Amino acid sequence: MHGSFIVNKKEALFVISKLVFELTVTSSAASDLDVLLERLFAILKNSHDLPLESRGAVVLLNPRGHQFQVAQFGMEPAWKNDFRWQLTSFDKATLLPGSLIRSSIADDPESQGERQLLLLPLDVEDQHLGHLVLFAPVSYHPSATHLEFLTDLSRALSSLVQRTLSNETLRIRALELAEARADAIQSLGVASEYRDSDTGWHIMRMTNFAQAIGKLLGLSDAQKELLYAAAPMHDVGKIGIADGILLKPGKLTPEEYEIIKTHTDIGVSILTGNDSLMAAARDIASSHHERWDGTGYPKGLLGENIPLLARICAVADVFDALTSHRPYKEAWPVEEATDWIVSKSGEHFDPAVVSAFKAAMPEILRIRELYRDDIIDPKRAIVLPPILPRANAWVQWDDSLSTGINTIDEHHRYLIELLNDLFDVVSNKGSVREVARLIKATDMYAKVHFRTEEQMMQHYGFEGIQRQEQQHHAFEEKIREFYEELHDNPLVARFDVLSYLRDWLIQHIRVEDAKLRSLVSS
Repeated sequence: MHGSFIVNKKEALFVISKLVFELTVTSSAASDLDVLLERLFAILKNSHDLPLESRGAVVLLNPRGHQFQVAQFGMEPAWKNDFRWQLTSFDKATLLPGSLIRSSIADDPESQGERQLLLLPLDVEDQHLGHLVLFAPVSYHPSATHLEFLTDLSRALSSLVQRTLSNETLRIRALELAEARADAIQSLGVASEYRDSDTGWHIMRMTNFAQAIGKLLGLSDAQKELLYAAAPMHDVGKIGIADGILLKPGKLTPEEYEIIKTHTDIGVSILTGNDSLMAAARDIASSHHERWDGTGYPKGLLGENIPLLARICAVADVFDALTSHRPYKEAWPVEEATDWIVSKSGEHFDPAVVSAFKAAMPEILRIRELYRDDIIDPKRAIVLPPILPRANAWVQWDDSLSTGINTIDEHHRYLIELLNDLFDVVSNKGSVREVARLIKATDMYAKVHFRTEEQMMQHYGFEGIQRQEQQHHAFEEKIREFYEELHDNPLVARFDVLSYLRDWLIQHIRVEDAKLRSLVSS
């Protein structure tokens, strides 16, 4: 990196001021630290006589003191390089004026021979956030002018990184408030569901069926997010129906049926609020029993006057109800339930939604296996449409991950798909909202998987169940910690959780879950 030679301190201070000003202006509206580094190196190249290589990284600390590369210029991102950022691994570290650190390294994968690191501290008040890492020849010894420049640069970048962190934290705080409200309402939906079924899995199957249908209908990302959050509240009004009617094993009388129908109005009265989530939840709770031909309840809405998300949930809800066992009926075979819904297209259901339902059947069949009511049979073979391999997947499924138990393997495939979804969001600089949503989805499904797996272990007398339960609970606690950290330092937590999930999941499947093969051979 070559530029004009600085002849005196006054000129150096001018360059510093220009640099800090341009960095502040160019990053005032941006929260992308990669863009910040790109601008930084462009200014350094044209303005300052420093023998620095055209590459560098922002490395920040997590609460446990581990370093994570969160931004880079001229080098591979964290998930593609093998560089180890733990400062204890750097030998011959020297503390320079201004709290700068000079350290020589011999294991730099992106250059030949030994190189020197200049670590500019990123500090705000008494909090140490991490370092800006610059690369220089081993022979370089910073002059007094260069040290002063780097110290001022360190202070300026600290402020800019803190600003970026504050902006991201504000975004996650807004999400946190919305989630707290949704969680409180959803807990009522779950409570009502547990009164009306043996396991409560219906609410999870129905929600995921609706997502699969919505995806093939071409819903926008915002609509799909609303559907996923609001669908679990479709029967929240059942919390207000007496057990004697709601749980009656026999046929309802006409009077009792009229009382059951009031759960839609009760749901509307519970789901108050003017935000988009509450509005969507009200639409679904109120209208998922409306019919396309106008003969449904409570309002007898006709055709497209029925809210779209409610039309989707109507198909998802009825399909799961038909194919599930209840005290008052046996489960229908999937083929019969599918044929019945198709036969009611244009009468009971929106024809476009039914078409999407038919197209989504491979995914719907997979969801039924992932959220089963009954105990997994280790020897039961299941045949599902294969998951198409995704291009450039971060973690690929291979035979070494198979436990020999088809249903457990499907659970693991789904968890790996969630992990790859999270990787795509992080690597493509997706919003912190998307990161939070995927961490939460992974946590929710992991709990489903763990409880189902533990139920199977207990039923078949698996000797390693206690160790498995301990590891499952430790994983759940770790994800809870990551979710809290995402609210405190979203810049680091997204990389931290990504690394942890991959390492833990692959290790647990290959070492612990591999022992489940004994249930197949017993």
